[in-house]
Amino acid sequence: MSNASQPGKSQQDPPSFDDIPIAERETVVELAKPKSQLLPWLWGLGGFGTIALLSGGGWFAYQAAQTRSNPTVAASPSPAASLSPQSADERLLNHFAYPEAPKSELEPISADGAMKMRSPAARAFREMAAAARAEEVILNPISAFRSISEQQQIYFEIKAERSQTLQERALVSAPPGYSEHHTGYAIDIGDGNVPATNLSPDFEKTPAFQWLSKNATRFNFELSFPKGNKQGVTYEPWHWRFVGDKASLETFYKSKEFQQQQASPSPSPSP
Repeated sequence: MSNASQPGKSQQDPPSFDDIPIAERETVVELAKPKSQLLPWLWGLGGFGTIALLSGGGWFAYQAAQTRSNPTVAASPSPAASLSPQSADERLLNHFAYPEAPKSELEPISADGAMKMRSPAARAFREMAAAARAEEVILNPISAFRSISEQQQIYFEIKAERSQTLQERALVSAPPGYSEHHTGYAIDIGDGNVPATNLSPDFEKTPAFQWLSKNATRFNFELSFPKGNKQGVTYEPWHWRFVGDKASLETFYKSKEFQQQQASPSPSPSP
């Protein structure tokens, strides 16, 4: 608060007798009514206050009874109280939920047409791959758009095959509905000249990663999960996302990045 005020008083409350300067108090006392006229008035005021107090007590008792008999009768929560921790941090194993991109907005980025991204991201990746190839660096797409049903298989079926716990599986794969690949803006990239480093931390040692680190921003791609990221997701040097238009920017930054900055990483491991 900018103004210091007494506790329990609002700025609109009339000043009490103690708030009046001494000089003005003396003037009030001098102009006060004689005792014989003042006492009846004070008794009347006291009686009126007693009636008001009793009436107020009855009203509060009535409200309490109504609330007990009808739980919906309650005070409206403040805006701050209505923001639950769940709405401020909607993560599952350190991953945020993402909607699935409409298939009508996808186009191929691989020669066989199997891998697709949203049109703006696809065009940007093809341009980026061509620029890298001109410098004898091969950016090999490993995985791009994945539907929620595909992620279901990747997460649960492989988890069962490898006898992994949910947390162990989340180290290498996001749960269905919580992968950036659903958006059509994310892509896993490998080095076509060093395929043994695909989906491995060793990818950061390849010419492809070094080239991406210097040039990816020119094509509006960024590393999704760098070392020590605030989201608490395991470092993935191969996982990049497109943030080159309004839709992609809002997908990853309008609420998600804000949540990453405000919420500390959850204790559960993640890919």
